[in-house]
Amino acid sequence: MPPGITTLAADAPTLSAANTGFMLICSALVMLMTPGLAFFYGGMVRVKSTLNMLMMSFISLGIVTILWVLYGFSLAFGTDIGSVIGWSSDYVGLSGIGITQLWDGYTIPVYVFAVFQLMFAVITPALISGALADRVKFTSWALFITLWVTVVYFPVAHWVWGAGGWLYELGVIDFAGGTAVHINAGAAALGVILVIGKRVGFKKDPMRPHSLPLVMLGAGLLWFGWFGFNAGSWLGNDDGVGAVMFVNTQVATAAAMLAWLGYEKLRHGSFTTLGAASGAVAGLVAITPSGGAVSPLGAIAVGAIAGVLCAMAVGLKYKFGYDDSLDVVGVHLVGGVAGSLLVGFFATGGVQSDAKGLFYGGGLDQLGKQAVGVFAVLAYSLVVSAVLAFILDRTIGMRVDEDDEISGIDQVEHAETAYDFSGAGGGAAPRTTAPAPAPGTTAAPQTKKVDA
Repeated sequence: MPPGITTLAADAPTLSAANTGFMLICSALVMLMTPGLAFFYGGMVRVKSTLNMLMMSFISLGIVTILWVLYGFSLAFGTDIGSVIGWSSDYVGLSGIGITQLWDGYTIPVYVFAVFQLMFAVITPALISGALADRVKFTSWALFITLWVTVVYFPVAHWVWGAGGWLYELGVIDFAGGTAVHINAGAAALGVILVIGKRVGFKKDPMRPHSLPLVMLGAGLLWFGWFGFNAGSWLGNDDGVGAVMFVNTQVATAAAMLAWLGYEKLRHGSFTTLGAASGAVAGLVAITPSGGAVSPLGAIAVGAIAGVLCAMAVGLKYKFGYDDSLDVVGVHLVGGVAGSLLVGFFATGGVQSDAKGLFYGGGLDQLGKQAVGVFAVLAYSLVVSAVLAFILDRTIGMRVDEDDEISGIDQVEHAETAYDFSGAGGGAAPRTTAPAPAPGTTAAPQTKKVDA
């Protein structure tokens, strides 16, 4: 994503109604991704945790929005301080911004850029929640979001996208959030689950998704919203780069879904709907950092590689014993790492920048820069997130009681259940006696129970 670019007064752009309208639509699409993520995660958990999973995403819309207005935008995109953080008093409370003031070097108002970036800040902590299903106190989760976006997301967003941020100045390519969003969230998820431990019954009890149609609905909403997430990150439509990113988003997602399903068929013998949904998300994750640097053929390669790698990675939790409930590490961390590093191989030098990857004659230079960005964000987020979780766990407690976890976190934390069958009426009652046989016949034994 391009940060603000200072231009000479004579060359200063003027407000574009077309680009402004486009970016407002993209912002709304990215906002839709958070409810889509809620449905995606909500269908993957057991019935007793459905509402909690939905709420863990929805609460981010409330908390992060307020923090972003108060100080988050200033920390992420204010005037650079030491290449690690930003600060501009005019951005505090968004109070010193004129309604027609343009984001430096672009044809959209600062308000539009701020709200677009807000939606990225909202969904990033929501991604973490999938790793923590079934076992985290809602108040602790809300406080964790508050602390995490303040000390992890806002600084990392400045590193990657802020003018003067050290990873941006290094030349790390991250078109729309492979490092700042997906590696950041995936590493945070790993750090937290290493602190809070496994669910009761992990590797012993079946913990299958309770509603695969809900999962598919969520995946479809994510796919739809991701076009705003990715294509909008060029902040306009004046040079065609956003159009390339739009195409690559579709192409890589399709390739990843097919690759995941192919791996799944070879490995487990079936094409599953959960695999299709997860594969699509893996492709979306991987193309997020790379889609502005590769060709459509490169996007196929990025998607296919990510689809297989993520499908393989989701099983690592059983091998190494960490309970990543809904595969945030396997999909978002691994997919983000893959997509970010593959820039160093498949960048053509003819789309968003002239940086070329290894396969296009660029040598190892860009790959090295990508690796620095990947592992810097991964290490920082992993360590700081684990520390935050440890502090919260030792003070107010991160986990619900074991009995509450077993009985269901929805009832304990929200005093509600996702599905109320008490007023559904009837259905057939169980038969307690066999019907009388017709004259001259023998009663057949009843072998099938009729469910209520």
